[in-house]
Amino acid sequence: MDIDFGVPASNLKQFGLGSTLHVADLGAGSGHYTRALSGMLSEGKVYAIEVQKEILERLKNDLSREGKTNVEYIWANIEKMGGTKLADNSLDAVVISNVFFQIEDKVTFIKEVKRILKPKGRILLIDWSGSFGGMGPTSESVVTEDSARSLFENNGFVFEKNINAGANHWGMVLVK
Repeated sequence: MDIDFGVPASNLKQFGLGSTLHVADLGAGSGHYTRALSGMLSEGKVYAIEVQKEILERLKNDLSREGKTNVEYIWANIEKMGGTKLADNSLDAVVISNVFFQIEDKVTFIKEVKRILKPKGRILLIDWSGSFGGMGPTSESVVTEDSARSLFENNGFVFEKNINAGANHWGMVLVK
């Protein structure tokens, strides 16, 4: 089975970012979004935030070799209040891709995102639309688009629009 993981550049284009913004990639993982953001934010800054130290170090080494100088790497737990280690109201936008289904305490996570975003700050939220034979989450872990939207709206965010995140994902933009 061919799995479409969602193309970061296409998803970010639909999100619409200016070149001077400060944006966090929460749960940066192998860095597909961090890499794409770094190229887009020529005068801005990317915060690659990851709980797995080894993965973060590998990402830092890879992007350093590529000459990416506008990325700050933060070893942190995005599931706790204050866990991102970022200041209140410090970011223009946040990218959350293929991470939300893994979050145990989704409300606390949403509150942490709200804390770090500036007023009118935006979220690009992308996650799996199903379980695909071992790729992505188990069927019990899948978070539906409607459920995610409700959770964010119930915690003070406003839905802006859906994006086309590929065949196996849903995507949306929300505003603080």
